[in-house]
Amino acid sequence: MAAIPEGSVATYGDVARFAGLPRRARMVGQVLAALPAGSRLPWHRVLRADGRIATRDDGETTQALRLEAEGILVRAGQVDLRRHRWQP
Repeated sequence: MAAIPEGSVATYGDVARFAGLPRRARMVGQVLAALPAGSRLPWHRVLRADGRIATRDDGETTQALRLEAEGILVRAGQVDLRRHRWQP
């Protein structure tokens, strides 16, 4: 996941496949949710399969702000995966 470049996003399923764990998108979500505060991993670059932000509470705002700071347009909590999806 650390390899997702600035200005790009991946889905939870993408990260699972890249890690050699196909069909384990929920596991990726659980790992990201358990990251300690201040983690340097770019968790904000990981989205749901439809490009929507999956966090709750103020996490959606934080994630959207971080993505927008990287030049990624977020509309109604969603990113255009066709435009911003990382393809290694």
